[in-house]
Amino acid sequence: MPVSPSAPLLSVVSPVYQAEQVLDELIGRLEVTLAALPGSYEIILVDDGSTDASWASICRHAARAPQIRGLRLSRNFGQHHAITAGLDQCQGEWVVVLDCDLQDQPEEITRLWAKAQEGYDAVCARRGSRTDSAFTVWRARAFYAVLSYLTGQAQEPEVGNFGIYHRRLIATVRQLRESTRYFPTMVQWSGFRQTTLPVQHGRSGRPTSYSLGRRLQLALDIMLSYSDKPLRLAVYFGLLLAGVAFGLGMIMLIRALRGQIIVLGYASLIVSLCFFSGVLITVLGVVGLYVGKTFEGVRARPLYVVAEGTPLV
Repeated sequence: MPVSPSAPLLSVVSPVYQAEQVLDELIGRLEVTLAALPGSYEIILVDDGSTDASWASICRHAARAPQIRGLRLSRNFGQHHAITAGLDQCQGEWVVVLDCDLQDQPEEITRLWAKAQEGYDAVCARRGSRTDSAFTVWRARAFYAVLSYLTGQAQEPEVGNFGIYHRRLIATVRQLRESTRYFPTMVQWSGFRQTTLPVQHGRSGRPTSYSLGRRLQLALDIMLSYSDKPLRLAVYFGLLLAGVAFGLGMIMLIRALRGQIIVLGYASLIVSLCFFSGVLITVLGVVGLYVGKTFEGVRARPLYVVAEGTPLV
């Protein structure tokens, strides 16, 4: 990652979506926190296709303070694509990534910075006591448990995007240009010296944009992009069904030899059709998903499209 001599010490990247009501507070708290840290800083706010006045608010703050920069994507590409857009623009030796909804509290950046100075390349924030409802916490834990199993990588529900990362780790993440983006997994894959730090979890200033459907879609995308375990499970499932079909076939053969089946061939035909059709449909479905993801990657479309930016971008 090329860095100019005037590059800031610390860059803050935050994806913004429908955050008109919280942006003023977010930026104010960030400025107070970052002013107390050594060196200069920049704040990069990426508007991910918001339909409210989020972009107008970003432009207003960028005109007021030169260290605040803004990008506006041409449409809603998704949180992790917006993070990528911000990482492509940042110049700091250290990069902080945090969500805009104030659940990631800006004041915790001071503690993350201090921990990073102990020799770590990445310090990921681990949420202590979450302010979400019990059902939301349970759903998140179930989501990450299934995701961990299918991807083969440990996914912790308490660890998200929030953290501080050294320039060399961010440079590695920037080299990963696959269309399916999931920032925490890319950070894990990058390696380097990483640790976590317990932080206080704030209360969101706006409703979450991650519905159950979007979480399931994200899990499916990550599963297909980072693991071949679904293919292996499909093979195991097919073998299991074939074994069951073989066992049932042997039982029917024995019953037929004993004269316990009056109409020969009917039951065995139905059982064979059902089981082997299930095997074929399952395997073809999983293979089809991988082929679709491969096709999407071969097209090599841009990860995001910038519609406009503040003058300093």
